[in-house]
Amino acid sequence: MRTLEKLREVVPPPMTGQEVEMAKVAQRCIMEALDYSRAAEITLTTDRGEHPTVALPPQALKFIGQLLGAMSEGRPIVLMPANREMTTVEAAHFLNVSRPFVIKEIQEGRLPHRMVGTHRRVAFEDLLAYAQKMRENQKKALDNMADNARELGLDY
Repeated sequence: MRTLEKLREVVPPPMTGQEVEMAKVAQRCIMEALDYSRAAEITLTTDRGEHPTVALPPQALKFIGQLLGAMSEGRPIVLMPANREMTTVEAAHFLNVSRPFVIKEIQEGRLPHRMVGTHRRVAFEDLLAYAQKMRENQKKALDNMADNARELGLDY
């Protein structure tokens, strides 16, 4: 089973209104706790009535707060090690483009890769950088189109 297929399997169902509110409240509590201290502890309540306390580093607590915020806003979340390498198929899925497009970008030298036998592997960091550059180029192209439209007196 491929990694992206596993990822799709663990995507939770949409949250109910009550769950969204719970995530928002938890995020606010965590972020407020971080504002007032450098370290914090979380007390968990289990179904069995236990109340274990867990100490967390501030960075982990901040990350959990950001995660809860994204969940409460309904944004998709993907956790992946930064040093992970992807196949050309996985890279194409990530960029929402075709596999031949990814291979063309690799061959043109615009997307760094390494060969593992006869297979291409793209570092996730390189893929993120490429996606950012792609978005910047798209924004520039749209800005140029808007400038051209203004110069021609075309108001949309």
